[in-house]
Amino acid sequence: MSDQKTILVIDDDPDFQFVQRTLLEAEGYEVMSALCGAEGLEQIQQKKPDLILLDVMMTEKTEGFNFASDLRRDRATEDIPIVLVTAINQMEKPIVYSKTSSWPPVDVFLEKPVKPAELFRVIRELLAGRHPYPEKKAK
Repeated sequence: MSDQKTILVIDDDPDFQFVQRTLLEAEGYEVMSALCGAEGLEQIQQKKPDLILLDVMMTEKTEGFNFASDLRRDRATEDIPIVLVTAINQMEKPIVYSKTSSWPPVDVFLEKPVKPAELFRVIRELLAGRHPYPEKKAK
């Protein structure tokens, strides 16, 4: 399938990666995976994904935020849609984030556990060049 979209899942939980891979492949996506930001960067250098699902707390407590910031500062990766899928607000002081905020530097912030239907809706909208929450300001 020549128009198959590629999604990179960056999360240090192998079980989460397995579930996401299974769900995404069943929807027709090609899936790459990485356990941390450094592995994610290696994957991106091999093949630029169409979208990234990114965790926050991996080898460092704020690794996902730093990784997203680095991608946004790089002209080669600044346009890749990033969906932050995290449980950080369940473990830490909640992050103040609104759908119209420009921080963290991601397109969408989703709390784990996320329902597959909502995740697929967000992915479809972003891959179609639309924001799933139209009130969010364009980058």
